[in-house]
Amino acid sequence: MQSHEHGAEGHRHGAHTHVHAPSGGMTAILGGAVVATFALVFVELAAGYASHSMALISDAVHNMTDVPTMVISWLATVWASRPPTREKTYGYHRAGILAAFVNAMLLAIVAIFLVFESIERLRHPVEVQTNVMLWVSVFALVINGGITLAVHSERRDLNVRSIWIHNLGDALSNIAIVAGALAIRWTGAAWVDPVISIAIGGMVLWSSAGILRESSHILLEGLPRNMQLEQVAGALLRIAGVQEVHDIHIWTLGTELNAISCHVRIPDMHMEESEKILAQIREVLARDFRVTHATVQFERAGLPAEAGLYMPEPVRGSK
Repeated sequence: MQSHEHGAEGHRHGAHTHVHAPSGGMTAILGGAVVATFALVFVELAAGYASHSMALISDAVHNMTDVPTMVISWLATVWASRPPTREKTYGYHRAGILAAFVNAMLLAIVAIFLVFESIERLRHPVEVQTNVMLWVSVFALVINGGITLAVHSERRDLNVRSIWIHNLGDALSNIAIVAGALAIRWTGAAWVDPVISIAIGGMVLWSSAGILRESSHILLEGLPRNMQLEQVAGALLRIAGVQEVHDIHIWTLGTELNAISCHVRIPDMHMEESEKILAQIREVLARDFRVTHATVQFERAGLPAEAGLYMPEPVRGSK
């Protein structure tokens, strides 16, 4: 019994599974966020220069980086909704993951720059005009807080989550700047401004590192988080008729879209019976592991000695 038709059948079923993707409304929200953030950059740069506030300038540079990254994310949400083509047979689900990776790289570079500039300001303090610093930071808090709330509902998407984390961090940094402006006004401690800037840079670096780690794991075809290969194989072996599972590969195509390819050894039987086993395999994968795109190759022959599930030995069912 040849198994190629079963693998193709599993592949076709997986291709039509509904998956979570950013809505058209989210695409419009990201477009509006780009415009609002671009305007905020100019306000903060002008105010930071006029008030001699390193914290405002640092936040402006941070927001300036958010402009191209938001554009990338907006384009990614548009690309991710495109259907598969002859060349892009999986569609454009990876566009959002790639955007998140680029965003994290840019933010990490900016964070390092902010820390070094702030250390220099600590060595050479400058008097800060707290009135401008205070009101502009409140304005920035309204913008960044509004964007954070607007994208909150779609934060499960890694691409959108990067924007959510960025703007949440911006909003928190704006609160810190407000507190810093009040502290400088009441105590005259000029060092508060660069210290806040260093804290902002550290927070940006921490958040971007997490996104970079997750997006690179997906781009390198890593096993989806919170999933163990042994558990997947064990669940398949509990299906009646499945004798052995090997050569399992599980990866993430896009947000909440996981795929699997594997070889399954079953007894010699009529094709109609093997189709029932295939349906059970797909049901278990979708229900228990949220794997919605399955390619299964059935085999009768024994496993070659040099092959294995994930090396070195295959998983076999009870006799």
